[in-house]
Amino acid sequence: MQYELYIDVFFLENFAMDYVMLAVVRKMLGSSAPYWRLCIGALTGAFLTCLAVALPVPYASVKLILLHGLANIAMVKTGLKTEGIRELARAWILLYISGFLAGGVFGFLRQYVRAGSLFFALAVASYYMVSGIWGLVAYLGRRSRYRCQVVLQKGAKRVTVQALIDTGNCLKDDITGKPVSIIDKNVIKKLWGENDITGIRYISYHSIGKAEGVMPLVTLDGMYVCRKEKEWIEKPLAAICEGEMTADRYEMILNPDVLIGGIDYGNKSCSTASI
Repeated sequence: MQYELYIDVFFLENFAMDYVMLAVVRKMLGSSAPYWRLCIGALTGAFLTCLAVALPVPYASVKLILLHGLANIAMVKTGLKTEGIRELARAWILLYISGFLAGGVFGFLRQYVRAGSLFFALAVASYYMVSGIWGLVAYLGRRSRYRCQVVLQKGAKRVTVQALIDTGNCLKDDITGKPVSIIDKNVIKKLWGENDITGIRYISYHSIGKAEGVMPLVTLDGMYVCRKEKEWIEKPLAAICEGEMTADRYEMILNPDVLIGGIDYGNKSCSTASI
C-alpha cells in the first residue's frame, strides 16, 4: 500500500500544531518568550519533522529518535529559549502533555467539522480550550493548596473543620501580639456545648465593605493543622465570626502566621502580622 504525502500541507499542519503546543507550554511555564520566537520554534519543529519523515532512514527507532528527540528538543530550545538541562527537560515533558491535551480536543472538535480547510480554525480553538483546561487545573491546584483540615480542641471536646489558609488574614491580638484565626460561631458552640462561652474579650478589625468592627475573641486549648503532617498549635486565638462562613464549605479562616513561626505558643511558635 502506498500513500501520497503532500509535504507542503504536512509542513503547514505541523507548524500550526507545533505553534499551539509551544503557546500552551509557554502558558504552563509562565514564560515571557515573545510570540515571534514561538513562530521560529514552530518552524524549526515543522522543518525537522518533515526532514525526518522524508529521509530514507532504514530503522524506525532512529526515525523516532529524530522526531521525538532532535526535532522536539530543538523546537523547545528555539521557541522558548530554555536555560539549563532541567528547564529544557521540564518544557519537553510539558510539550507532550500539551500535545495529548491539544490532540484530544482537536479530535473531539474535528468530528463535528468535515471541511479540511478549517484545520487552522480548529487548531486555534484547540489552543483556547487547552488553555482553559490548564487554567482550571491550576486554579483547582491552588485552591486545594490553601485548604486543610483542622482539629480544634477545648477541654475534652474536639471538632474537625475545613479551613482556608488566607494570606489576606493578618489579624493579630493587640495585647499579646499573637495571630488570630477566624472561626464560625456554630463551631464554637460545638466546642463549648451547653456551657456558656468563657474567657471572651473583643478584638477590633476592619475589612473590605466594613470600615471597622469588633469580634469576640477566645483562646482554645490547641489545634491540629492537618497538611502533609499534623502540626500541633498550642493555645491558639480564635475570633468568632457572627456571620455565616459555610457558603464555600469552610468553617475557619486560618491565619498563615500561625504556621510559619515567630510567637511562642508554649512548645510551638507562630508569628505576628498586622491587619
